[in-house]
Formats: sequence, C-alpha cells, structure tokens
Amino acid sequence: MKHPLLVNRTRLLVWWLAWLGLATGQSLLIHFGYGSRTEVAITDGLVSMVIFGLLGLAIWFPIRYLLRDDNQVYTSIINALLTGTFTLAVWLLGSKALVRALVAEKIDYDIFWHSVLAFRATAGTLIYFMIILVYYLFLSASRLAEKAARQALLETQVREGELKMLRAQINPHFLFNSLNSVSSLTVTDPLKAREMIVKLSDFMRYSLSSRNEQPVTLGNEMESLRLYLQIEKVRFGNRLTIEEDISPECLQALMPGMLLQPLYENAVKHGVYESTEEVTIRTVARNEDDKVVITVKNNVDTDSVVTRKGAGIGLKNVSSRLELFFGDEADLSVNRSEESFTVTVRFPFRKS
Repeated sequence: MKHPLLVNRTRLLVWWLAWLGLATGQSLLIHFGYGSRTEVAITDGLVSMVIFGLLGLAIWFPIRYLLRDDNQVYTSIINALLTGTFTLAVWLLGSKALVRALVAEKIDYDIFWHSVLAFRATAGTLIYFMIILVYYLFLSASRLAEKAARQALLETQVREGELKMLRAQINPHFLFNSLNSVSSLTVTDPLKAREMIVKLSDFMRYSLSSRNEQPVTLGNEMESLRLYLQIEKVRFGNRLTIEEDISPECLQALMPGMLLQPLYENAVKHGVYESTEEVTIRTVARNEDDKVVITVKNNVDTDSVVTRKGAGIGLKNVSSRLELFFGDEADLSVNRSEESFTVTVRFPFRKS
C-alpha cells in the first residue's frame, strides 16, 4: 500500500501545516515559559518539529505492517512501543544535536535542554501515538474501501451469473419449439420448412453474437424479434399478424438482450397456437417521464393462458432479469381481459 500522505499533495500540505502549528506552540512555550531567547526558541521549535515530521512520515512503513489484522494484539503493541522508543530516541538526540550546532550559547542550551527533557519526552510520546492513530484511521478506511470494492465486484459477478442463467433458459426453449415446427413442416410443406430453417439460422446467429449480458438497444432487440416472428409467420401464415408502433427516440434505449422474446413466445404459444382465428400481436413503445414503456398485446383465449400448465415461466424470467438489470426502477405488469392479453414492461430510459 502506498504512503497515504506522499501520494496526496493536499494531505501532505495539511501534515506540514500541523507540524508548523506545533512548532509555533513549542517556540512560544519555550520563550515565555522558560525565558529562552527568541532566536533559540524559534530554532528549537522549528528544528525539533521538522525532524519529528520527517520521522512521522518514515514510520508509516513499519506501522502498516504492525497494524495488520493478522497480527496478534500483544505483538502489535510490543512492536509499536519498540518503534516509538526508537523514534523518540532519534528525535530527541537528533534535534538536540542540530539545534546545539545552530545556536551560539551552547552551554546554556545544554542546561535548558536537560531541564525540559521530561516535558519533551512526554510531548513526543503523545505526538507519536497521535501519528499512530492517524495511520490506523487511514488503514481502516483503506481496508473498508477494499472490502466494499470486493463485495461490489462479487455482487456484480453473482448478478451477471444470474442474468446469464436466466438468459440461457430462453434459447433452448425457443429452439426446441422451432425444431418441432420444422419437423412438422417437412411433412406438410417442405419449402416452408426450408425457409424456416434459413430464418432460424439467421436468428440463432444473432442470438449467439449477443450471448454475453451486455446491454443492447431496443432497436437491435426489435430486429431480433422480427426475425423470430418471421420464423413463426412461416409456420402460421395469415393466422399471425404483426403490428408495431414504436417511438423513434425509444430505439436508442439500452436493455438486456433477448429480454422481450418470452413475451412474444407466450403470445404465439397461448394466442396463435391455440386459436383458429387471426391473431394480431401489437407492440407499442413510448418514452414516458424518462422511462421506456413497452406494451405487447395480443388477442387470445384467456382461459388457456390461465389454466395451461407451465404458463407464466417466461414472464417470471423477464421480471427477474428486469430486477437484476435495473433494480427497483423497472417493473412488469400483466392485464388479462375477455378479448386480449397485455404485458407492459417499464424500465429507465438509458442511452449509451
């Protein structure tokens, strides 16, 4: 871990301003409390605090290892006391030697220094433990930040795993249905079966190219859905009608890839498949209060949607992916009536 003060100019400036304040206080105390000459008091205060400031920067390197979480408490205390004793000794002897070399009245300074030695040692001990506290707070804040970053990364990986799992449930389900349809058409209409295989190939190529959980635009999503609906239209012919009313600005909205496909699969499965009449699947997309509102509506036999075994799995899949991708900002609602089945999806309008 880098030095928390040396990598930040503002912190380093605050550090030296604090030592300047301590030097000023010590100089005033020496001058007025002990009657020393002004130049001696200023020299003593500045030199001693500059040396302590430099030592304070240096002791970061042993202290960061002494305060590690895996150290025993008594070991950390003993090592901190030994480091403090060495630091105080260097400070006291170094500051005395340097100040003595700078002042003219050396004998008087020796007498003065010995008379205030206990005060210096006590003050130095308090300052040392203040430095330890400052570094401990830096280390604690850094560890909390690292822990939060690791937790956020883990949550992101878990969410991406869940999204991929839900995404993986879509393609096999659709592929099985399509292959069953192709199997039927090979007997009844081989040309349509060939056309369906070609379109299915195009759709699966798009699906595989966007299989990671990167967001796609609504425009790209609709292109994929049109491929899917063209495949189904080969199968059902005039029984399936597609209508779209999509606001152009919504086409740039970001969303999970293949999010809407289960809605259309439900519309085909519970609408077109179970009806002998023409079924219209209508898609409407609007931007309302910075939210994309997509409505997929089809006329359907309501009883079959309610009672048919397995209904609702696709909607749960969409709802789960919305929650994982957008959180509480997105929702899915379903409205059943005697003549239609409507699913409305809302999520925040985000652009790349």
